Amino acid sequence: MRTADKQQQKEAKKADHSRVERKSSRRNSLFRFIFTLVGISLEIGLIVAGFNVLNGKYEEISISTRVLALLLVLYIYASPKTSAMKTPWIVLILLVPVFGIVMYLLIGLNGVTRRMKERFRNIDGQLFPLLHQKAETVYTLREEDRALQNLSGYLMNYSRFPVWQNTDVTYYSDAAKALEAQKEALRKAKKFIFMEYYAIEDRESWAGVEEILKEKAAEGLTVRVFYDDMGSIHFLTKSFRNRLESEGIRCRVFNPFIPGLNAFLNNRDHRKITVIDGRVGFTGGYNLANEYFNVTHPYGYWKDTGLRLEGDAVRNLTLMFLEMWNAIRANDIDDDDFSTFFPETGYKAREREGFVQPYGDSPLDDETVGENVYLAMADMARNYLWYVTPYLIITNEMTRTLRLAAKSGVDVRIITPGIPDKKIIYRVTRSYYKPLVDGGVRIFEYTPGFCHAKMAVTDDKAAVCGTINLDYRSFYHHFEDSCLIMKKDAVFDIRDDFSKMFSECTEVTENYRSGRSRAMDFGQMILRMFAGLF
Repeated sequence: MRTADKQQQKEAKKADHSRVERKSSRRNSLFRFIFTLVGISLEIGLIVAGFNVLNGKYEEISISTRVLALLLVLYIYASPKTSAMKTPWIVLILLVPVFGIVMYLLIGLNGVTRRMKERFRNIDGQLFPLLHQKAETVYTLREEDRALQNLSGYLMNYSRFPVWQNTDVTYYSDAAKALEAQKEALRKAKKFIFMEYYAIEDRESWAGVEEILKEKAAEGLTVRVFYDDMGSIHFLTKSFRNRLESEGIRCRVFNPFIPGLNAFLNNRDHRKITVIDGRVGFTGGYNLANEYFNVTHPYGYWKDTGLRLEGDAVRNLTLMFLEMWNAIRANDIDDDDFSTFFPETGYKAREREGFVQPYGDSPLDDETVGENVYLAMADMARNYLWYVTPYLIITNEMTRTLRLAAKSGVDVRIITPGIPDKKIIYRVTRSYYKPLVDGGVRIFEYTPGFCHAKMAVTDDKAAVCGTINLDYRSFYHHFEDSCLIMKKDAVFDIRDDFSKMFSECTEVTENYRSGRSRAMDFGQMILRMFAGLF
């Protein structure tokens, strides 16, 4: 009995020590975030101040600055970007030329360097030949639904990810259930585990995952964890990475957030992917932090969703992970044989019908794949089209497309949060309600709390679920992933979950038809004007 008591005391002390370490880690990460942000702001401020001083002293420099501003405005105006992305930069540069020029060069150009593009091009040149589009799958889809095949064909041609059959899809309407299924699948891993997440929080929800990864690494499996530094900066410090490495878990960090004029800083890895043995994959809206699983409730009930894929379509998720893992830094020791991660599993799907197409979106090209899929779903909708998104900051093109669909008789609905996680972004989101409502779109706010799911479903035949918000950052700045599901049972599961969410929402459509003050309209107009900058 005494031995048991002593053991319990040791466990309690260990748990207390772990909590203290985690609290200290969060304080350190917050300090690093503030320090880095202040450092970058000071650097930008010094550059702008320096140029302003030079402009005041030397007429030649002042004239050159004005000429550069004019040329930059003409360049932006002539670019193929949407007007919602061009207008705020033009206004900013004309109002405050020096500051506008500096910010555009750092952020507006999307920060994609020639070296970064070259690294991704080289890796993709090795990876994508490992994915072979089966002609019979394309033919079958074309015979069943030409509109769906057109959308799938667009993804194949412009994101290069094939469409698959022989894949089972499980939809989770609750992120906590998705995490439990994920842990169960991790325990069954035999060869390798890949995990890529925008945010990881070193607390209870992650602890259960890490324990499994540690055990699997000890068994000799290849275990890799990849996270975005900006997304995790409030939760993690360098000690987290060191700890994983000491446990045999290889760990890499995407685009570290450090002082310095890093032009790539604005581009983040927003993907959420788990791959197990090339046979099972998970994706969805949830990160690996407590609030996503309602362990904590900072914004009421947190609504998030996810998918479990088993079968051939997992190959697409495997490629996405390997692309990011191997391309992000030139001095990393990368894989020299990718084929081992694309095994022939011999899996036979239980649901033989339907099609699955996981796809990625990247800021390294000018193809806004995520936005275009949402637009294409609106174009082909005939009966209903429902979206859920935590942030609604959309282009004029998307607003016009949704309005046209609604005016044509399609039941177009959008669910946004009832409790925001970012109040300013929430105000911007609400600023888009009135033009949509005037066109016949219905708006619902999720009353229980914050809905972080990113999904769309149309006409009982197609749905998407993944990481892509209906906002500029997802469409233009982030690395994202999603999954197009066609003619599968999961489409009906997603539709039914939408119906449940509607019953828990407050419809605010009528509130935005009239009765809003001009002061609010003006404030939201200003926010909307500059929403595309960042």
